[in-house]
Amino acid sequence: MSEINSSNFKKEHGDLAPDLVGVTELTSPYFFVPPSGNTAERPEDCEPGTLRFNTDIGSLEVFRGKTIGWEQIQRREGQYLGGGITPNLGSNSGTGTRMFFAGGTNGSSVVDVIQFITIQTLGNAQDFGNLTAAKQEGGALASRTRGFYFGGDPALNVIEFITMASLGNASDFGDTVSTSKSGMGMSDQTRGVIVHGFQPGTRVNVISYITMAQNGNSVDFGDATVACYAGGGLSSSTRGVFNLGSTNPAPYSNVIDFITIKTTGNSADFGDLTTSGTHTQTYSNATRGVFHSAYQYPSSPNFMNVIQFVTIATKGNALDFGDSLTGSFGCGGSSPTRGVTGGGYFAHAPTGETAGFTNIIDFVEIATTGNAQDFGDLTNTVRHIKGDSNGHGGL
Repeated sequence: MSEINSSNFKKEHGDLAPDLVGVTELTSPYFFVPPSGNTAERPEDCEPGTLRFNTDIGSLEVFRGKTIGWEQIQRREGQYLGGGITPNLGSNSGTGTRMFFAGGTNGSSVVDVIQFITIQTLGNAQDFGNLTAAKQEGGALASRTRGFYFGGDPALNVIEFITMASLGNASDFGDTVSTSKSGMGMSDQTRGVIVHGFQPGTRVNVISYITMAQNGNSVDFGDATVACYAGGGLSSSTRGVFNLGSTNPAPYSNVIDFITIKTTGNSADFGDLTTSGTHTQTYSNATRGVFHSAYQYPSSPNFMNVIQFVTIATKGNALDFGDSLTGSFGCGGSSPTRGVTGGGYFAHAPTGETAGFTNIIDFVEIATTGNAQDFGDLTNTVRHIKGDSNGHGGL
């Protein structure tokens, strides 16, 4: 292989780069300047491995193929997490993105259990640790290294966190600006945003945020378009998106709001869901947000298995994705390619099971459409559970 020493390559005619044929190695003590543009200008049809600088997020990104799309390049402490020690450890015998399921109720008591799966590997969940106290109807959000759980029933102002890379119990992080339950969470790698949900006797429109690397209390972010609770939140690296769930005076809303995570301010209208309802299970990759199941009374069935999706970067109404295995009241999480939900309630039980509370985990491939498939089982039968992952679309 020949060696050419140069600090500047130019083509003889025009502004294009020279043609390098065969095995070519380029080294330089200087730098190279990749093409750049904003998120809306991303090429849609290019070779996997294509690099560009995204001026919206201030970072290099790489095209990982049509299924995953564009992904920000940055250090990932948790990208090889799994947790399996022996081959019979269900989902966690592999490596990949971790998803966590926390708290909930089994119908007779509220629980403090935290369990986890590895999203890339099908199988049952395993025990991770415990919350600081038993709670249900809380909210959740996550960075790549920490998972956060806030609020809950009874209406609480507690925020607690886990370190995702190691098994163990949750620790106190701080307090939210007000008590709440059935709130919605969303985040990028730095900031977690909380839509507070329900206070005793009333819905609220309060939005606050935390800096996830620094323990402390949440601070005011802005207001939702209306007071609401029991929707679901999801993220890209720039936007947080949430459905309103239940509003007043209308008991159920199909409205979707959005915020820009890195700024503060009030939410704005994004579009509408195809079906209104509460306790939606949500997840996303960097491009697509999915709303998985819903609850509405007195509809029949109350627990609806509809799955719908939006393209996060472009405002608009949701489209049909497929059907879930369960109804609502569970929780959602995701890797860059796969969305997973677990727990909750089902009205149309699979063969051989009785309708009611469930331990079923189901999943979809986010980049496609279609019905959910069986993933495995939780360690307990539970609903009003909350979930997060270290590979969601905000990261």
